[in-house]
Amino acid sequence: MDLVANETTDPTTTAEQDRHSAGQRRMNVVWEYTQAAIALGVIAAVLVVDAYVAVSGGQRSDISQSALMQLNVLGALVAGFYFGRTNHERPGGVRDVRR
Repeated sequence: MDLVANETTDPTTTAEQDRHSAGQRRMNVVWEYTQAAIALGVIAAVLVVDAYVAVSGGQRSDISQSALMQLNVLGALVAGFYFGRTNHERPGGVRDVRR
């Protein structure tokens, strides 16, 4: 069955189900923005530390070099999970619209 923009169909859900779905969509939007803030914060912290290390120069011990490398891996891990697990098409999900 093809739907055209001006056609309507009979509702298949109750008003309570519609309210529940709307609440879930709002929570999804909040969670997606929270994920974005966390990812940006972690990446910003990694960049600040890397910039400080680059500007300050000097010799680094093996332990501090290892810690810096682990910090960079953490930043890449957070960025990878953020881009891999979030829906960037539309906050709150994408509606199923058939043409």
